[in-house]
Amino acid sequence: MTIKVGINGFGRIGRMAFRAIYKEFPEIEVVGINDLLDPDYLAYMLTYDSVHGRFAGDVKAEGGNLVVDGKSIRVTAETDPANLAWGDVGADIVIESTGFFLTAESCQKHIDAGAKKVVQSAPSKDATPMFVYGVNHNTYDGQAIISAASCTTNCLAPVAKVLHDNWGIKRGLMSTVHAATATQKTVDGPSKKDWRGGRGILENIIPSSTGAAKAVGKVLPDLNGKLTGMAFR
Repeated sequence: MTIKVGINGFGRIGRMAFRAIYKEFPEIEVVGINDLLDPDYLAYMLTYDSVHGRFAGDVKAEGGNLVVDGKSIRVTAETDPANLAWGDVGADIVIESTGFFLTAESCQKHIDAGAKKVVQSAPSKDATPMFVYGVNHNTYDGQAIISAASCTTNCLAPVAKVLHDNWGIKRGLMSTVHAATATQKTVDGPSKKDWRGGRGILENIIPSSTGAAKAVGKVLPDLNGKLTGMAFR
């Protein structure tokens, strides 16, 4: 049975999810993409990637949609998920990868628009259940809206689980050397949130906060409040 997926936000994570589906999961079909960029630009960004190279399939924009290997994928440019009409394309699951809709209330709009389930590609900002595959995915109980946590949490939680299961963790301090992100500066510039965060990434290793240690406590309740840490970008 084919699982039909919609992607809201075709940025770094949205495109990587599409590539993974195309390459590894023939039982999954992407039926809709919502992003504010023009379809021509989406096709270009999917085709060429500085890290992963050229996309293996044939990609083009046609009639306002994205066409991959001759198969048309609906493209929309809506800012409000309530307007996405996922039911029209039969979307079973929506990958919420804009980074903006990280609560159950905001993701409910996808459900109301016709989707059956929603997976947030970042840590939730409310009590939305969080899962890391290989750590606590067996506790999934059919919830319609879930979070797949963060990249750092997906790295830290498996290690923390092995350590805790075998020897026990009383307290933990973690550090993550994080790759540069799209919000950082290539040369020194202003940063309202964090002055150090405005330093150029080419010359600096910049300390930053991370919510990964706290998030591990959500996927491994036994470690809740026991871990802390920081990031270096």
